[in-house]
Amino acid sequence: MTSKKRLSRRAILKTGLATGGAALLCAQGARKVSAQLGSPATTPFVDELPIPPVAQPLGRGMPLRRAPFDPPPNPAAHQRYEEFHPRKFYDIPIVEAEHRFHRDLPPSRVWGYNGVVPGPTFIERYDTPILVRFRNQLPANHIGFGLPSVSTHLHNAHVASESDGFPLDFYEPGQYRDHHYPNILAGYDAFPPRGDEREALGTLFYHDHRLDFTAPNVYRGLSGFYLLFDERDSGHERDLNPRAFRLPSGPYDVPLVFNDRRFTDDGQLFFDQLDLNGFIGDKFTVNGKIQPYFKVARRKYRFRLLNGGPSRFYEYFLSNGQPFIQIANDGNLLPAPLTRASVRLGVAERADVIIDFSQARIGDQIFLENRLQQANGRGPGNVGGTPTQLLRFEVDRDAEDPSVVPEKMRELPAFDVNEAVTTRVWNFNAARGAWQVNNRLFDSNRVDATVKKGSAEIWDLRTGGGWSHPVHIHFEEFQVLSRNNGALPAEEIARKDIMRLAPGNQARVFLRFRDFTGKYVMHCHNMMHEDHAMMIWFEIVP
Repeated sequence: MTSKKRLSRRAILKTGLATGGAALLCAQGARKVSAQLGSPATTPFVDELPIPPVAQPLGRGMPLRRAPFDPPPNPAAHQRYEEFHPRKFYDIPIVEAEHRFHRDLPPSRVWGYNGVVPGPTFIERYDTPILVRFRNQLPANHIGFGLPSVSTHLHNAHVASESDGFPLDFYEPGQYRDHHYPNILAGYDAFPPRGDEREALGTLFYHDHRLDFTAPNVYRGLSGFYLLFDERDSGHERDLNPRAFRLPSGPYDVPLVFNDRRFTDDGQLFFDQLDLNGFIGDKFTVNGKIQPYFKVARRKYRFRLLNGGPSRFYEYFLSNGQPFIQIANDGNLLPAPLTRASVRLGVAERADVIIDFSQARIGDQIFLENRLQQANGRGPGNVGGTPTQLLRFEVDRDAEDPSVVPEKMRELPAFDVNEAVTTRVWNFNAARGAWQVNNRLFDSNRVDATVKKGSAEIWDLRTGGGWSHPVHIHFEEFQVLSRNNGALPAEEIARKDIMRLAPGNQARVFLRFRDFTGKYVMHCHNMMHEDHAMMIWFEIVP
C-alpha cells in the first residue's frame, strides 16, 4: 500500500507547517532561545554508549503465506522476486516513542524503527534474500517538526527501484510498504553464477527519504544500520576458511552513528525546519547519546563510523595521537588498509576503521575527537581550535584477540572508460536562493536522465563557489576517475556512493547500471539541500 498523492512542494511545506499548529509557533520562540543561549548544559561521559539491538526475523525460512502480512505481498510488484525468493521476513513498525539523549535532559518525542533510536541493526548475508515490511504507525496528528509520511531508503544497496525508497514512494500513517532486499552482488548477471565478490558491500544504513522531509524525519530518529557479510568479510574473527579476512567481530565490531543536535531551553529536541542552508547542532550524539563512554578491552576493534547528518562534516582524531587503520570507505572494503592520522566524513559517508587498544594500559581514557570547525550549513572550515570530544574509550580489561588486519583486502573491479556510452555533467549550484542541479529544482514530474540497463556512463560532478556538497548516487557504487584533474587521495581509490565536494570542486566518476530497471535519484546529502530540491531523477530502462 503506497500513497498515490503527488503534492507540489508548496503544498507539502504548507502541510508540514500546519501539522502540529501551535506547537510549531511555540518552536519559533524556542528557536530564539536556543540561538541565543544554546542547548542546556550536559555532563559529558556519564552515559554508556548504547549498542543498537539486532533486528529479529519472524522466522527463518518461514513460508510467505504464514507471515503475518495481510494481504500478502504481490510478487509481481517486485522485480526478480521468485528468483531471489525471501528466506527471512521482518515486520518493522515505525512509531513515536520517548528517548532520553542524556541523563541531564528530559525525554524527547522521537520517531524510531521499532521505536528505538537508532533503529535495529540488520545483520545479513549475501545470497540470503529478505523481505521487510515497514509499517507506518506514526501519529497522523503529530506535534512538532517532521511529517509522518515516510519512504525508507536502504542507502547504497543494490536493489530494485520499488524497494529503494524513492522519495515519492511515501506511505501515510496506517499504511505499509514491503521492501525486497535480494542481497546480491552488483553485476550479478554479468558474472555467473553468483556475481563478482569484488562488488561486495559491508556497511550500509537505512533511513527515511520522504520528499522534502528527509532532514526532519531522520533528525527525529529514522535511521539504522544494515550490515552485509560474505565468505571473505564473514563476521567471524576465528573463521577457519583460509579466504576469510578474520576482522574483529561480534562485540568487537561496533557501529557508531554521529549526529549533531540542538535542544530547547527546557531540554526538548529542537529542529529548525526553515533553515534551508543546513542545520548545525551544538550537542553531539553517538548512537543516540550525547558524549557517551565505551568500555574497551586491550585488543583490536572494528568501528563502523557513519556521519548521520543532517549537515555537519567531521574529521576524527584520537586524543593520544594514535592513528586509525582505515579498512573501508562508504560500504566498501579497500584494496589494502590505510594508516591515517585522521578520517574526514561528509554527511552519509562511512569509514570502517580498526583501533588497536593493545598498547594501552588498563585505566587509560582515550577520546574520539572531531577537530573540524563548522559554523553553518555552508560547509566545513579548517581543522583546529578546541577539539570536540565525541566519545570516551575507557580501557578496563584484557581480552583474547584472534582477529587479523589483512595486508590485502578487496581488489577493485576492472573497468574500461571506453565502456562509457556518454558523459553527463551535473552542476550542484545555488541560484535565486534555491538549491539546484543544472540550474533546475527537482521536479516530481520530470525525469532528468534516462540510462540503458547494462550500460556504463561517466558523470562529471561539479560545485559552485562557497558551498560544500556531499553528492550521493543511488543504486550503484562508482569509482572515481579524477578530482579537480589531479591525483586522488588514497582513500578515494575505492568504490563509493558519496562524493564529498568542496566549493569549486569537480570529480569525474565511472558507474554502471545493472540487473534492475526503474527510477532512482542523485542528490546532495546535506539533508536541507536535498529537501529543498537539490536532486535529480534518473530512470534505468530495458
